[in-house]
Amino acid sequence: MDHSDQTPAAPLLSRRTLLSRSLLTGAGLALLSMPDLAEAALRSGKRKLSFYHTHTGKELELTYAVGKRYNPLALNKINNYLGDFRTGEVHAIDPQLLDMLWALQRRCGKSGVFSVISGFRSPQTNTKLRNESDGVAKQSLHMVGKAIDVRFSETSTKRLRDYAINLQTGGVGYYPSSDFIHLDTGRHRFW
Repeated sequence: MDHSDQTPAAPLLSRRTLLSRSLLTGAGLALLSMPDLAEAALRSGKRKLSFYHTHTGKELELTYAVGKRYNPLALNKINNYLGDFRTGEVHAIDPQLLDMLWALQRRCGKSGVFSVISGFRSPQTNTKLRNESDGVAKQSLHMVGKAIDVRFSETSTKRLRDYAINLQTGGVGYYPSSDFIHLDTGRHRFW
């Protein structure tokens, strides 16, 4: 496992300073667009996630943010880890998506492992999967690093879905026959 817990703490910034910096980095917008998660994240200190990839068998555990500061090295590791395992293509993963996972993990008991079914998908992979299944969107948010399909080791998929819907942010899809949920940073909706 990769352990990246060496992120220095950032000083607390005003909302105005955070907004101006976020316009340059993009990562700060994730926190501003989800006020409840942002407040919890700022109070929590380190935000850590653990993953197991169901297709590659690889594990990843790391701290991706501390307070208001995202760790660029950790985000890069996550981008590579959640890349399209079929094509090898890598894309930036939306930090807001990571904050959604972190919030779900906290609701489920603060520890556990997310089993990743699908992270980033290249357009080629998305087209291939779309041809094989009716459940794949033509303009999937997976293709822009804003969606992930997961299950969580510490709770049932149904309960994970309920927790995700209660976050009232992004999209939540429930696939009980395949035992996973879809999360995305699009508009709030569920199916």
